[in-house]
Amino acid sequence: MHFPEGGSLKGKRKELQSLKAQLHRRFGATVAETDHHDLWQRSTLTAALVGKDLGPLKRASDDLERFVLSQFPETVRFQRGVTTAKDVLGE
Repeated sequence: MHFPEGGSLKGKRKELQSLKAQLHRRFGATVAETDHHDLWQRSTLTAALVGKDLGPLKRASDDLERFVLSQFPETVRFQRGVTTAKDVLGE
């Protein structure tokens, strides 16, 4: 994410806290800032959605992406990945 109008770390963190809370409330996502902690105009957020079936997770992920793009239309880039229990357990 890019915050071109951001003027401080405090302002960026306030916006991120609000966004993280909305993503948790609306989509049940767990969200963390995972990079660019000390830069006041940039941030990398990682959101995790967990479920049993891929179909509903994909729809929730699509909805989450649309929501974030509606809030920050020109300053966000998305990258997605899927990890299964088999990937984690090495089965």
